[in-house]
Amino acid sequence: MSITSSLQSLKLSSPFLHGSTSLSLLSKPNSSVTPQPSKALTFLPPIKAMRSMQGRVVCATNDKTVSVEVVRLAPHPKYKRRVRKKKKFQAHDPDNQFKVGDYVQLEKSKPISKTKAFIAVPVPLRERPVKAETGELGIPLESQQPQEQQS
Repeated sequence: MSITSSLQSLKLSSPFLHGSTSLSLLSKPNSSVTPQPSKALTFLPPIKAMRSMQGRVVCATNDKTVSVEVVRLAPHPKYKRRVRKKKKFQAHDPDNQFKVGDYVQLEKSKPISKTKAFIAVPVPLRERPVKAETGELGIPLESQQPQEQQS
């Protein structure tokens, strides 16, 4: 009986006994030394990664559909050398304007069919500067040098 009477005489003063603590006391404690300034909400635009890709048309036989091969460079998992990875996508071509070999840009859209979720858009060709024909060393060839008249 002495054990039970000693246990009854002990008063445990813990606020966590029998669920007597409110939830506000269980939240993170606020430090009164360094008050946290309220941050103003700033609008950040969503990141649009991989919304468009460029590739080459490899098949244009289907009606209003082209198959586009996209080539990307990815590091090899073991050797860390960059290797070409190819993947074919089906793209919507509403006017059947693209032929095999054309370069197109794939714009992501809502799914058009089971395999088509891109729309093919033409890519303007880059203008490359025209170089004068020179030898390997950058010296004009003999046939392109002005002929001097000997008299």
